[in-house]
Amino acid sequence: MQLIAKTALVIALVIGAPAFASQNCAPRERIVERLAEKYGETRQSVGLGANNAVVEVFASQTSGTWTITVTTAAGLTCLVASGQAFETLAEALPAKGNDA
Repeated sequence: MQLIAKTALVIALVIGAPAFASQNCAPRERIVERLAEKYGETRQSVGLGANNAVVEVFASQTSGTWTITVTTAAGLTCLVASGQAFETLAEALPAKGNDA
C-alpha cells in the first residue's frame, strides 16, 4: 500500500498535475462517487504532490481493485492508474546498515 502511494506521488511530481488535463478528469465529487458506486472503492491513502495536487489511492478490500487519482487545487480530479490485487501493507524500515 505504501509503495502504491509513493509511486503515485512520484508520478505526480514528475509529470505535474496540469499534464493530466487531457486524460480522464472530472470534478472530484463525481470521481469519488463513481469509484464508490461502480467499484466499491474508498480512499486508502492521501498525499501532497507537485503544485499542491492531492494524490489519493482508492481501493476495495472486497474485490481488490485500486485507483490512483490526482486532484488539482481547482478541484479537478484525474485518474492516473488502476489495477487489481490491492493489499494493505505495514512494512518496517530495514535496520540501519542493512542494504536489503
